[in-house]
Amino acid sequence: MGKKMQAYTKGFVQSRDGTRIGYRQMGSGPGLVLLHGGVNASQNLMKLGGALSDTFTVYIPDRRGRGLSGPLGDNYSIEREDEDLDALLRQTGAHFVFGTADGALFALHAAISLPAIHKVIAYEPVLFAGQPGLEPFKASIQHFERNMAKGGPIIAVVGLTKDQVKVLRLIPDSFLAPLTRWILRLVDRKVKGDDVPYRELLPTLRDELQIVSQTEGTIEDYKGVTADVLLLLGSKSADFIKGSITALNNVLPHAQLVTMQGLNHDAAQDYGKPGPIAREIKRFIQDPAKASV
Repeated sequence: MGKKMQAYTKGFVQSRDGTRIGYRQMGSGPGLVLLHGGVNASQNLMKLGGALSDTFTVYIPDRRGRGLSGPLGDNYSIEREDEDLDALLRQTGAHFVFGTADGALFALHAAISLPAIHKVIAYEPVLFAGQPGLEPFKASIQHFERNMAKGGPIIAVVGLTKDQVKVLRLIPDSFLAPLTRWILRLVDRKVKGDDVPYRELLPTLRDELQIVSQTEGTIEDYKGVTADVLLLLGSKSADFIKGSITALNNVLPHAQLVTMQGLNHDAAQDYGKPGPIAREIKRFIQDPAKASV
């Protein structure tokens, strides 16, 4: 049997620079925005959205450069992400924001300047704060950028995969690149409706990683977040991610840190384990004192 499609309606807002931001909407109750990370789009948070839709009106935007939304634009930056979220909050009246990975970083950064954000749930935000394991990650980003410039998205993904899975370094690119193209063709054949082909998502990663790199030296900025924050960390995640969350927990004025056993960096996505994250979101928004420890 195929995956049951979660029902949703669509909406659109216009960001400050004129870029159209499209989103999926489901459920009823207080407004909650879900921000995806990296090589993802709204389609990848549908299970999480469905698990929350019995309690909240859930809004899942395609962040700019993807799917229902307009292009990244010539002046793409973390400030453009702030403006996109601001436009969505103004239209929907939502006050709660969840983000995963880079989406979690953007949710926290927006909360510095947007008082409409009352609560943030951040699953593994990535920020450069001199933490252990950061240097190899920096090298991986530089490797990815060189490969993008030299060979395009397929070669860049092959290189990134090799950086993460050392045993694959023994296999030549001449074998892995055609295999990756074949896998992507199979994946993209399953794309339906408003879903975005993975091949179209890959190019957005370069710009996103550049924004993450630019967070170096900005950790003190997050002292300005007035919202209540729940930081979520998967026990199976890398040391540099744990270090990022520790650094944020040390500066955020109103934060709780919860480590979730058995989860990794991909847990919030449809291909992960979003159920426990949905339960933690509900606890934190409805009664923060009951959040797991």
